[in-house]
Amino acid sequence: MWDWFTNNGIWILIISAIVLILLLFVRQRVQDSIEKATPKKWHKTLEKCMRLTVWVTGGILLVIIALALTAVIMSREGVHAVITPETIQRWFLEHGILIFVIILVSYMAYRLLKVVLPEIIERSVKVRGKGRRAREELAKRSQTVSGILTSIAGITIAIVAAFMILSETGVDITPLLAGAGVAGIAIGFGAQSLIRDILNGFFILLEDQYNKGDVVRIAGIAGLVKEVNLRRTILRDLDGIVHTIPNGEIKTASNYTKEWSRVNLNIPVAYSEDLDNVIEVINRVGKELAEDEIFGPMIIGTPKVLRVDNFGDSAIEIKVLGETKPLKQWDVMGELRKRIKKAFDVEGIEIPWSHFGQSQVNRDRLCKACSHPNLPGSKFCSNCGGSLSS
Repeated sequence: MWDWFTNNGIWILIISAIVLILLLFVRQRVQDSIEKATPKKWHKTLEKCMRLTVWVTGGILLVIIALALTAVIMSREGVHAVITPETIQRWFLEHGILIFVIILVSYMAYRLLKVVLPEIIERSVKVRGKGRRAREELAKRSQTVSGILTSIAGITIAIVAAFMILSETGVDITPLLAGAGVAGIAIGFGAQSLIRDILNGFFILLEDQYNKGDVVRIAGIAGLVKEVNLRRTILRDLDGIVHTIPNGEIKTASNYTKEWSRVNLNIPVAYSEDLDNVIEVINRVGKELAEDEIFGPMIIGTPKVLRVDNFGDSAIEIKVLGETKPLKQWDVMGELRKRIKKAFDVEGIEIPWSHFGQSQVNRDRLCKACSHPNLPGSKFCSNCGGSLSS
């Protein structure tokens, strides 16, 4: 048994080290997954069992690593040379101290990165707004980005340290490096879409292109962002359909609700109307809406006329703009339309009935029998069938 362990010590050492690293990095994710799948009352018990399992498994792996390392040394130096105090002392002075320094420096570098990276990311990440909510958003996004960077840095440090230790113990790491290179290329080709998703997701979070709760259009789909992480974005559209979009598919992200939103309306009026009066009425309605108890807090900039925007086929279009808080533009625009329609009715301002114009319909093609308006060029009423030529 010991001979087999000695002959395969290097592979046992590598596999045990990899399993130990994976155990340390996936422990929390496994625990979170188990907690989601179990009732809340069992969480404390599961946490204790998980902690005990990790400690026992980690202890066993450390023992195996120590035995494998001993087996590797014995296979190179010979049993009698290894077990003598002089050989152990010589090996410790030549290799042991350096191995200890490698482990210590690697651990200190990882701890330093774990402390410094969140601070750097927090300063680099942009966040909208101020106040407690903005700080919570900043902390959440910084934690997500710094967490993945810390994990990558930790794995890199562990791999480099492992190869340095193996080299110091006399193991020829050239085949291992070659094998790792081939494996890395194979994994890179197989997981290139996943890597693209993660990289794109990293920059989406870092640059604050959009966040949970925003209304965006990405990959040709518009909807409310339900969740965004490094790999994919989940949207729910107005029909209630949930869309899962890999971040690598996102080339352009259009955010409708970042920092503030805009009221953008074109109000059509008949050519016969007094435009100065129309503009005055619209501006008055926008001011009243901005002073409303319910809609006022939603509005940042009072909706008002920007310009006469277009001479249409049957109407003059008046451009109305205003600014609202994020996600409130649709509520404000709906109420603004309703109030403008009521104000126009009071003032006698005509909104064209159709593309051809209500005034033209009323003047030339109003059915005398039933008073139903018809399109220009019609010979018979679309409501009662009576002749329009009489």
